Amino acid sequence: MDIGIYGLGRFGAFYSVLLSGHFSVIAYTRNPRTKAPTGVKRVSEEEVLQAPVLIFCVAISALEQVLKRIGPLLRPGTLVMDTCSVKALPARWLKETLPENAQILATHPMFGPDSAGNGVSGLPLILSPVRIGQELLEYWRGFFTSLGLKVYEMDPHQHDREAAFTQGLTHYIGRVLAELDLQPSKIASVGYSKLLDIIEQTCNDSWQLFMDLQKFNPYTREMRQALNNSLSGVDRCLDGE
Repeated sequence: MDIGIYGLGRFGAFYSVLLSGHFSVIAYTRNPRTKAPTGVKRVSEEEVLQAPVLIFCVAISALEQVLKRIGPLLRPGTLVMDTCSVKALPARWLKETLPENAQILATHPMFGPDSAGNGVSGLPLILSPVRIGQELLEYWRGFFTSLGLKVYEMDPHQHDREAAFTQGLTHYIGRVLAELDLQPSKIASVGYSKLLDIIEQTCNDSWQLFMDLQKFNPYTREMRQALNNSLSGVDRCLDGE
């Protein structure tokens, strides 16, 4: 089976290599200087859109416009997946912009080149079925499970409510700590070293991803407000109020 990867950024390149161990993977990127990873064939946009399974690995902020443009060009029956770190808006865009004959499975692989440095076994992957037959859904659930992933099916809004804290908060704290310009120290506690690990883990990702995580998850504003309230509460305690 051919798998088409649309987008060869940092995650797209990583994901295409992961899938190439099990499928014939073709990939498209608009960047003429980007080379396809070993085992992945780079093709034109027209060619990748003919793949029976098409996986989008593009920025959250770019997805809607890409879907609007390529929707009429898909072959009938194509299975389309996204890999966005938020789910409610991408799931809606997929459903509203793609033709009725396209099958749609919104996904969130909750790992990447850094967190999966030692393999993907035990890491989570979220499935949010949008428009897909049960047999095909079970096939992909079984495939991802065979990789050792922990596969969970979630409603897109349930995903985003939880991810606002489990992912959005982590990235937010990482960027805030990075602004403090924290440095390694020979007297660092274990806790301090873990803070430095958070900075490294989150700030290796692009600023665009951080902005998209905050802007396109409808629940991150509540998360940031709750965090600000907690910080203010601790400060009031320290001030004796």
